[in-house]
Amino acid sequence: MRDPARILVVDDVADNVEILRTRLESLGYEIVVAEDGEQALAVAREALPDLILLDIMMPKIDGLEVVRRLKADATLPFIPVVLVTAKANPKDVIAGLDAGGDDYLTKPVDHGALVARVRAMLRIKSLHDEVQALNRGLETKVAEQVDELERVNRLRRFLAPQLAQAIVSAGDEKILDNHRRDIVALFCDLRGFTSFAETAEPEDIMALLAEYHGAIGPLIRKYEGTLDRFTGDGMLVFFNDPLPCPDAPERAAKLAIEMRDAVATLGQAWTRRGHRLGFGIGMAQGFATLGRIGFEDRFDYTAIGAVINLAARLCSEAADGQVLVSGRLASAAEAVAEVEALGEREIRGMARPVAVANLGGLKPAP
Repeated sequence: MRDPARILVVDDVADNVEILRTRLESLGYEIVVAEDGEQALAVAREALPDLILLDIMMPKIDGLEVVRRLKADATLPFIPVVLVTAKANPKDVIAGLDAGGDDYLTKPVDHGALVARVRAMLRIKSLHDEVQALNRGLETKVAEQVDELERVNRLRRFLAPQLAQAIVSAGDEKILDNHRRDIVALFCDLRGFTSFAETAEPEDIMALLAEYHGAIGPLIRKYEGTLDRFTGDGMLVFFNDPLPCPDAPERAAKLAIEMRDAVATLGQAWTRRGHRLGFGIGMAQGFATLGRIGFEDRFDYTAIGAVINLAARLCSEAADGQVLVSGRLASAAEAVAEVEALGEREIRGMARPVAVANLGGLKPAP
């Protein structure tokens, strides 16, 4: 509500208008006037007063019809209306309040009653405006929170939850635009899955994949890896993107070993059910181009480059329970894991022989 409050006085008798104007202006209020019902509607829409003192008996449109139209106009804010009537007939008062009036005064208007009614109605107007402002603030906040949840849900499709939340909190998704970065890529898949899928029932395949994903998914979240995609039994995870990760080799090594151990435990249960499946991992470190791909309704975040191909080829070369890593990554992972150099190997799809190492168990914590 403005300060000073603006009051619209509506009466077809000029003397009545002057009396109310003089009394109210002496109290510091801003006064606007209208001489009949039609003018009252026009002035109310233009001036947006904080309170209206409205005579009931007027030519053209009487006060009851004016207040009905004002209260029915959804474009107007809440404006309290005090009906001013020369009659003390209860039926007239009831009709006025039923039409939408908020209070009433009888003529001749008592000064004390006028001041009390005006102050009471303006307090109601002020409280109403405060509540409306609070509601608008809450609506804006809720809309912002809904938008944030939607952004988090989009990002959580391929990021660890804490990374998705960090990006949303920063308020900037430019980090997901195409860029080049040094990453550690981890490929893993099940040995013998193709043969298993050719003979097993679809329900058994889905149940086994659910167990498999349920075992290694939490580990990916634990080490804050970025999950690129599922390819049936295969999976690509990378580190150091979209947020920097200074200990990417160490995290990747720890994740690989824990994944290997988790799937080995699952493999024992699968063997008892007649499913002979193994698990292999390939990892490499190098530069890749990363960013969003897809279309408006379906985006993915992916990495493209030779390092991804090398990790995939090493995964194919790995035996059951083996973690093969490129030479550069092996050197970086030595801080946390036992590393066995295997020398240079010809890797399908690679132009030159690649230095390869086998990742053993984790070293004891210092």
